[in-house]
Amino acid sequence: MGLRKGKRQETDDRPEAQGMPGLAVELRGVRRQYGRGAGAVHALAGVDLALPRGSFTAVMGPSGSGKSTFLQCAAGLDRPSAGSVCLGGTEITGMRENRLTELRRSRLGFVFQAFNLLPSLTVEQNVLLPMRLAGQRRDRRRAAEVLARVGLADKARSRPGELSGGQQQRVAIARALVTSPDVIFADEPTGALDTGTAAEILGLLRHAVDALGATVVMVTHDPVAAAWADRVLFLADGVFADGLDRGSAEQIAARMAGLTSRAGAMMGAAA
Repeated sequence: MGLRKGKRQETDDRPEAQGMPGLAVELRGVRRQYGRGAGAVHALAGVDLALPRGSFTAVMGPSGSGKSTFLQCAAGLDRPSAGSVCLGGTEITGMRENRLTELRRSRLGFVFQAFNLLPSLTVEQNVLLPMRLAGQRRDRRRAAEVLARVGLADKARSRPGELSGGQQQRVAIARALVTSPDVIFADEPTGALDTGTAAEILGLLRHAVDALGATVVMVTHDPVAAAWADRVLFLADGVFADGLDRGSAEQIAARMAGLTSRAGAMMGAAA
């Protein structure tokens, strides 16, 4: 099964509104500032990024480096103060809120640390929720297909409270896959799981990239989780300061330690 299907693109013929067609995520000069004047916080200080389709990218950084802000801006959950964001070749930066909401529901998938399942719905209904919210026909065959891919074919009628944490995160991954999204954004997807279950979840994300052609962008603090990615990008002070291709957990941890110590030294100097 190919993850990618034909999708209706937002129509905008302006050259500056079109991203590179081979890229799943493209950020150009993205800045995000909170507040003004001397008290302003520059969460993102000029981020440039181009991620090809079918890639698995992990984003790491010290506390306060801008990881959460990056994910929110890249996924259209927050608007940058400057710069542009393209998803699946569509410029979203100036998009009206109703169209942006529609795009998030139909063309993006999300996996969060807290699972974010609705306890009153069955597993199948949770998986089909993005289709329901997007006004699409609820395809039970498609739900069964993605549940089978995450090893939960027999849990469609169960409710989240009847499942383990790992099983609930599998449901969240099935929900993220159901619309064949341009990009899956994962925010600390293994943060609430034990080591063995975390490895199973990361294996599912890796499989989605390798076998289904999905694009995954994952924010994590865990070098072991980041080692599953094709590339690790390191944020520091609101910019990408380093990158590592196919790094081991030990290599990634060493890079992180260097960034963290530099950040601590800079804070000490500022004080």
